[in-house]
Amino acid sequence: MKHVKGRLDESILVCVYYGQNGERLIRRGHKLATLLDCPLYVLTVDSKPLDAFDAEKSGYIEQWKELTDELDVEQFIIKDNEKRPFHKVITEIAMNFNITQIIVGQSAQSRWEEITKGSFLNVLLKEVPFVDFHIVSVKRPSEDELIDVYEKGVRAYLIQENDYYKVVFTCPKIVALEGIFFKEIGTDFDNGIFKFNYNGKLLEADITEGTVNNPEILPKDRFTSLKP
Repeated sequence: MKHVKGRLDESILVCVYYGQNGERLIRRGHKLATLLDCPLYVLTVDSKPLDAFDAEKSGYIEQWKELTDELDVEQFIIKDNEKRPFHKVITEIAMNFNITQIIVGQSAQSRWEEITKGSFLNVLLKEVPFVDFHIVSVKRPSEDELIDVYEKGVRAYLIQENDYYKVVFTCPKIVALEGIFFKEIGTDFDNGIFKFNYNGKLLEADITEGTVNNPEILPKDRFTSLKP
């Protein structure tokens, strides 16, 4: 029998994606929910249907199910075959379950990393202004762990268009920066990281929807601006 929570004016939602940090986020949420004596929900979202998950993804789902049962979590919510933007899904769950606090992980490997970027967070704050967000720092993946969260790297190029830098996958006819693009698992957009060598150092640019988020790290001598 589930423990009857003492506070129903507070309710916590933990958002997890595939990787080793899911357990840490769930336990962080459980610790906070225990202190507040309030309901705890765990959410994971994927664009693929549940029966199309590979063995690794299915393994994480099973681990999280066992953990949420062990911790007496109110509900483990799986939104599979989901085609809507993430903020729409989070907003729906937050409203349906009267969520007041949301916990997500901040990491290059995390599917929820978009939460920490201004535009996405601003959208969520507008749609669910009654919710407090907890951005939890998690371990950055090593080179050996990249395969757990990214698709196989492919050769790509960065080009400059006015004040923006974009990733393309065919060799451009203008001066460009060559590197390897690692696309995040489970996204329909060009989200991920672009790794390149410069002056003997391996650097990486964060990519969201094909555009570089941290252009300050790019060597400007490697580009020729492409005018519209």
